[in-house]
Amino acid sequence: MTFCPNCGASVEGRFCAKCGATVGAQPPAAPPAAAPGQYSQPAPAAYQQPPPYQQPAQQNYPPAQPAYQQQGGGYQPPQQSGYQPQAPYGAPPPAAAGGMADNVASLLCYLAGWLSGLIFLLIAPYNQNRTIRFHAFQSIFMNVSLIAFYIVFTILVSILARILGPVAAILGLLSLVIWVGYLILWVYMMVQAYQGKKVVLPVIGPLAEKQAG
Repeated sequence: MTFCPNCGASVEGRFCAKCGATVGAQPPAAPPAAAPGQYSQPAPAAYQQPPPYQQPAQQNYPPAQPAYQQQGGGYQPPQQSGYQPQAPYGAPPPAAAGGMADNVASLLCYLAGWLSGLIFLLIAPYNQNRTIRFHAFQSIFMNVSLIAFYIVFTILVSILARILGPVAAILGLLSLVIWVGYLILWVYMMVQAYQGKKVVLPVIGPLAEKQAG
């Protein structure tokens, strides 16, 4: 006699007449464990346990927005890094506060001799630039020293002309050589100043540096 494991009533056949439970059905046996080194087949679906629940990884919120995306109703340009592009080699110096480049102002200090140097010492903001002040003072000292030398040289030639007579004409040729040398020096100083180079002349150059501060 077979009894129902659910309600305990006697059962004839495979189904309980009282509760309808199946009698005599046994769950399939689990497959034996495979020996080491042997191929093991996966367990039937009835014996496989579902993997434990894993919470999906959270992503950063909000996601990064591209530079071209509009934020706050307007275009937001990308932030610039700390690197700043450098001026190419050989480029002229940056412009002074008044709008004129330093090399141009330095050239103009020599253009009209001591007069242009004096002008740049009186006009702001060029009179606050140390480089321009140096060229202005050096231009003034160069031209004033040349004028003083020429005056002394002319007086000396006049005295020698009365004493030596025609021999003093040779000193007149020497005066022409001095003027040609001054013109060459004048052009040379303007070219060097325009290229941004600082040429310190003997004697008057250190005085100009001292006055320029």
